[in-house]
Amino acid sequence: MKRYVKYIRPYWKSFVFGPILMITEVLGEVLLPFFMAKIINVGAATHNVPYIISIGGVMLLTAFIMMAGGIGGSYFAAKASISFAADLRSDLFRKVQEFSFHNIDTFSTGSLVTRLTNDVTQVQNVILLGLKLLLRAPGMLIGAVIMAFVMNPALATILLVVIPLLALAIGAVIKVAFPRFSVMQKKIDALNSRIQEALTNVRIIKSFVREDFEKKKFAASNADLKQSGLRAFHVVILNMPIMMLAMNVTTLAVVWTGGKQVLAGTMPVGDLTAFTTYIVQVLMSLMMLAMVLLQSSRAVASLKRITEVLDTRIDLTDEDSQKKDAVITKGTVEFRGVSFSYYKGSREKVLSDISFRIEAGETVGIIGSTGCGKTTLVQMIPRLYDADAGAVYVDGVDVRDYSLRHLRDSVGMVLQKNVLFSGTIADNLRWGDENADMETIEAAASAAQAADFIDSFPEKYETNLSQGGVNVSGGQKQRLCIARALLKKPKILILDDSTSAVDTATEAEIRKSFAGELKETTKIIIAQRITSVMDADKIIVMEEGRIAGMGTHEEMLAQCETYREIYESQMDKEVSA
Repeated sequence: MKRYVKYIRPYWKSFVFGPILMITEVLGEVLLPFFMAKIINVGAATHNVPYIISIGGVMLLTAFIMMAGGIGGSYFAAKASISFAADLRSDLFRKVQEFSFHNIDTFSTGSLVTRLTNDVTQVQNVILLGLKLLLRAPGMLIGAVIMAFVMNPALATILLVVIPLLALAIGAVIKVAFPRFSVMQKKIDALNSRIQEALTNVRIIKSFVREDFEKKKFAASNADLKQSGLRAFHVVILNMPIMMLAMNVTTLAVVWTGGKQVLAGTMPVGDLTAFTTYIVQVLMSLMMLAMVLLQSSRAVASLKRITEVLDTRIDLTDEDSQKKDAVITKGTVEFRGVSFSYYKGSREKVLSDISFRIEAGETVGIIGSTGCGKTTLVQMIPRLYDADAGAVYVDGVDVRDYSLRHLRDSVGMVLQKNVLFSGTIADNLRWGDENADMETIEAAASAAQAADFIDSFPEKYETNLSQGGVNVSGGQKQRLCIARALLKKPKILILDDSTSAVDTATEAEIRKSFAGELKETTKIIIAQRITSVMDADKIIVMEEGRIAGMGTHEEMLAQCETYREIYESQMDKEVSA
């Protein structure tokens, strides 16, 4: 829990003043029954109207002080809890942004969303409730018990029986509820993941007419969460009936015993009225404490899940980098005996003993069947993954010795799955260079062959894109992503099958612009179409995680059977078409 003190420290005044101001309500609640007893025992009994008015005035003033204290206490409690949650949520988000792909795979996306939202909100709510009742509930309990013993010690002994029994009952409820809340939060994870998947892939669902299937899957997850929630709250709902039963039984016992004392003349009527109120206050304070403890049990389950994220060891960092100040100036790339598997200890390697060198400014094509490791290979360069064996060098320096920022700033990537964000086209392109002016943006768009279709839009570069860029075509999306990468002015540009949705003529224009404007940039092009790489300085053919051949187009036709088969099959299709 020490780690969470830092979220309290900046707002310590609110954490202190909130509970202190709530004490004014406690003092008022303890004093008001005493004043009422005085009015009944003295004022009403002797028909002393001035006395009744004076005590009534004191009660009214006390009520106003209680109101001021309650408002102030609630304000500071809200400020403290909301600020705590906001800072915690920010740190969680920053932590997730530092995650490697492996770290993200450990949690589901839906789970991380739940932890950043629902779990943090649970903690926020219990802090708010706790600050309001932290001193108020115990204060009311202690004050009411003291006043009850002061007024009638014999009658107050009833509390010595009731309080321990209630404490045991509340403890039993919390013990059973806590693990059920943990299960319920996991079910919320599953539901969020299901919703996210369905909304992200809604076009695929509709195109395959699978709405009914997805509805059934959602219904199953929703029913699962419902059952988990009911199991948790079936226990929680016992709390209120137990408390009310105890309150009513205790009140009846007090009225029965106290009534006898009133009839015997050993206890004034006003004292019985006040005593009954104190009994109710004692039981109400126990109810408030039970509420805080029950909410805390759910918050503790959420806090445990939050701590799991904060305590996650990030397996890909630059903490041990030897040359954090180094920057990439040329763009040479070298793989030396690189092997990699997504699952540590797995015998099946995605990459096995990969070795080759790319000189600065060269254009290298990588081709091979689906699943042969092409994408994984290039992701080693900006350290999206680290090699299990061997090393990747850029400008003669092991990529693990660069700072991640310097390394990734020098590598432009257009991933296989093109992603655009909600916002304008200009905003999306400025991901490559946030300070780029319109002239620079237009030049990058022109180089990526995107300028013509952007100019065809009524609002041109200020055209708003929907989330994921769903209101542009696949080819347009690819060209925007290429333009975005070009704005980085990278030393190494990686295109991962990023022109597959572009016609061959447009693709040829893009390659032509690369040759002119990116002469000094090392260009690595992954492609399925052999025409996309046949003019490259070097072509690498991959097969089952290994290099099957490497050389120029002519050399590969003469030496590499796999390349020749791909070439002939694609050329035959073009001829027949």
